[in-house]
Amino acid sequence: MDEQGAWCEQKYKLLGLYFKLFARGMKFKWDQRVFIDLYAGAGVAKIRGTGKLVMGSPLIALNLPDPFDAYVFCEKEAEKLKALRLRAEKIVPPRKIDFVEGDCNASVETILGKIPRGSSERKVLSLCCVDPFDIGIRFSTIRRLSSRYVDFLVLLAVYMDANRAYVHYLKPENKRVDAFLGLSDWRKTWEQEKFSTKFPEFLARQYSQQMTRLGYLQQDLYKMKRVRSDEKNLPLYRVALFSRNPIAYALWDQVLKYSTDPLLF
Repeated sequence: MDEQGAWCEQKYKLLGLYFKLFARGMKFKWDQRVFIDLYAGAGVAKIRGTGKLVMGSPLIALNLPDPFDAYVFCEKEAEKLKALRLRAEKIVPPRKIDFVEGDCNASVETILGKIPRGSSERKVLSLCCVDPFDIGIRFSTIRRLSSRYVDFLVLLAVYMDANRAYVHYLKPENKRVDAFLGLSDWRKTWEQEKFSTKFPEFLARQYSQQMTRLGYLQQDLYKMKRVRSDEKNLPLYRVALFSRNPIAYALWDQVLKYSTDPLLF
């Protein structure tokens, strides 16, 4: 299992609240609801420096009062995926779960194949959780999944990765940010804006603009929840929702309203 800072408890509470509202709110509006986790992990995280264990996003989603109709869990590390499978079988009732071993960027076609196709007789809506430790999620992966009716809850590691590696990512030969944003000319835009904004906020706004080009509704920076480390009180990432339907944003507003813990600001 992964070791994380104590702040991950608040992160999972934030994600879990939205999962709960989404699953319940869409239960009678869609014929089938699918939950996708691109970085599923082992299902349990250990709080660094303690013996405390907390459920990760897959097990939280499996334990909802109004569970999804189907689940797709992707994880790169075979041992973690095996542990997740065993935990899922042990602590929750039988669910329809597909497990995909491999990096989500390389396995996107497999993941897509696990999502039921919607039709006029059967409406299918998916919620995709994207919770990486860095900015390694390629925008091409998000674009491919968006060919179906998928909402995204994305943790943008624009502080804990992009800001720390700022000097390296600015080098023309480094294509990390290019792949993350799906843009090759972002450096020109950054040169024009770097005196009026910070690099993490710039990346978050650029990401939002890219999502609008896929047909998703505009998501403003102040609605992308900033999560801080409990150890040094430094920002780690932004949690951003992207949907084509304003109902999802209304649910997200409820999450923002009730997530009052100071570590989440």
